[in-house]
Amino acid sequence: MGRVAANSFHTRGAGPDDGLTSGAGEARRRRAGFVSRVLDLTDFRSRRNSLAVFVLFMVVSLAWPLNVSSQSGRRKDPNVKTSGNTTSGAKASGKSQIPASSTNTQQKPATPAAESDEIDPNDVIRVSSNLVPIPATVLDARGFAVTNLKVDDFELRIDGQPKPISELTRTETPVRMVMLFDNSGSLSAAREFEKRAAMHFFGSVMRPLDQAAIYSVSTDVILAQPLTSDVYLLEGTIESFGRPEGSTALFDAIAEGAAYLKPYQGRRVIVIVSDGKETTSRLDFETTLQRIISDDCQVYVVQTGLYENANVRDLVAERRMEEFSSQSGGAVYIPKSVADLETAFGQIAADLAQQYVLSYYPADDKRDGQYHAVSVRVVTRPSVRVRSRKVFVVRKQRGRR
Repeated sequence: MGRVAANSFHTRGAGPDDGLTSGAGEARRRRAGFVSRVLDLTDFRSRRNSLAVFVLFMVVSLAWPLNVSSQSGRRKDPNVKTSGNTTSGAKASGKSQIPASSTNTQQKPATPAAESDEIDPNDVIRVSSNLVPIPATVLDARGFAVTNLKVDDFELRIDGQPKPISELTRTETPVRMVMLFDNSGSLSAAREFEKRAAMHFFGSVMRPLDQAAIYSVSTDVILAQPLTSDVYLLEGTIESFGRPEGSTALFDAIAEGAAYLKPYQGRRVIVIVSDGKETTSRLDFETTLQRIISDDCQVYVVQTGLYENANVRDLVAERRMEEFSSQSGGAVYIPKSVADLETAFGQIAADLAQQYVLSYYPADDKRDGQYHAVSVRVVTRPSVRVRSRKVFVVRKQRGRR
């Protein structure tokens, strides 16, 4: 039996000694079995640890793409310009770089400090709308224009009180003009002569910096030619007008022309070529005059249709035209013959070329939506005559939001 145990132990590779006693051999077998179990246990734990490491690796591998995907989904708005410091970029532009329609809940709203950096558009509008332009034509005793005056030569009074003149300009101020050409049925005599005179007027008055538009006035008021500096387009528009027909919506045309010119800088001029008769307008005379004054327009009238019998006049129409022109600083010309048409248009062209424009910024108490009287005179030359607007109005200031 001892030999069998020895052989059995030898196969486990315990040692070379075969002369051991049975007790010693038994002890060795027990020790060898313990070592074997320890080795087996160590091998099992190693495998278990390896399995744990593998499982952990798989979990991390699966979680990593999810994390990357979640961060790649937070895309920047392509319209937002970025730099090394996005805060300084927003301040430089004066506006929030985040579009108002953004739905990203993680974006923070603009702070009051950032909003305070923006320019209030109402402030800009107030500065430009509060300026009251006062075109003035200065004539000597013979009716010739006086063209060599300076700002110190003028005196401006508002409601009877002297006021400072902010600026004085002359021909460098561009003209924005609307011609209202009467195409109603009340005008048929000398029609072609009127058209020729109007066409020649554009050729003589227009400079490269000036622009003019043409309205056709009859039952309907039609913008036949928008603002342009192209004299050929203006002449072609007048040439294209056919036989006069329909009624006359003259007041509506004046108000529409004033509203059309209102957005433009420069001298706003309305030239009316008509007999002055009003028949079908929705607006009345007073409302039309208010529109002219509030929109800072200057009205000139060539009152046509009186060539055959200059003594037979529509006095109501004539007084209305005179009121429109005198209140705005313009003039009315009534040709007594067809030959006088050219002279009338020539006087308007000369008037616009030789005007002074006084600029006045009214004080807060004058920005009340009320009419205020205007008076201009040349203190250094008492004998000259000044033609300028007689009133102005500045609408009440809108409250800040």
